Parts: sequence; structure tokens; C-alpha cells
Amino acid sequence: MPQWLQWTLIIVGVIAIALLLAFIRRQTNTLSESRRRQEKADAFNQKRREDMISSIQVIAMAVESDQVEYSEACLRLKGLLDHVAPELLEQPPFSVFQDVHEKLKHMPTHQARQDTDTRFVEKMDKERFEVEKAHAEEIKRAATAIRHHPFDAS
Repeated sequence: MPQWLQWTLIIVGVIAIALLLAFIRRQTNTLSESRRRQEKADAFNQKRREDMISSIQVIAMAVESDQVEYSEACLRLKGLLDHVAPELLEQPPFSVFQDVHEKLKHMPTHQARQDTDTRFVEKMDKERFEVEKAHAEEIKRAATAIRHHPFDAS
């Protein structure tokens, strides 16, 4: 084999090695950046979950000390549990949050409530208070249970 061909093949080999090293370095950087992004997202989601669990416990304490309307607490707890542990909404005693939510979800809230006729709002409030009264003890027991529930660290 002629010497010029040997040198050409060596140079081509070195260039191929350099290109492969550059490709490997770029892939490694991409993977590292992806891993950092994933760790940051995981930390954010974990913090968000911890905040929601804390909110659940605060609302439960407010129910236990009668500082919040039971209907409001049920709606909020149902919404938080949908994100934290939706399976709990199907289990007693926590299913009362889902039950009350189902009975009250048709009622206007926030701006829609303010825009609704006063007599209709009064009628809805009467219905809401009846639902609260019918489920009061069950809601209080569920609030105590959810406050002491050991949420998994998932």
C-alpha cells in the first residue's frame, strides 16, 4: 500500500474520531441539560404536592373548628384531592367530599353568583345549607380523617 494512501486513511480516521467525539460531547450535554430540567420539574411538582397537602390539612382544621362553611370546604378538598390522591374520593369517609361536590356543582360561584338573581341565590343557599346540615357529621369525621391521613410521598 502506498504511503500517501496510508496517511490519507490515518487523516480520515482522525477526522472521523474527532467528529464522533464532538457528537458524543453534544449528546452528553443534551442529556445533562435534560436531566437538570427533569430534576427541576420534579422538585417543582413535589413542592406543589406538599403545598396542596398542607392546604388540605389547613382546610380540614378549619372544618374541625367550624371556621369555614362545610360546602366550601368540600368543594375545595375535592379539588385538591383530585390532584393529590383521587382514589381517596371513592373511599369512606372521604367519599362525602365527592358526594357534596356532586350535589352542589350546579350552583353558580364567584362572578356568576354575583350576576345571578338574588332570589335564585337565596334558593341555592337554602339548598346548600340543607346539604351541609344533612352531611355535617360525616364531613367533620372526614375532615379529621383527612387531616391525619399519611399521604404517600409520590
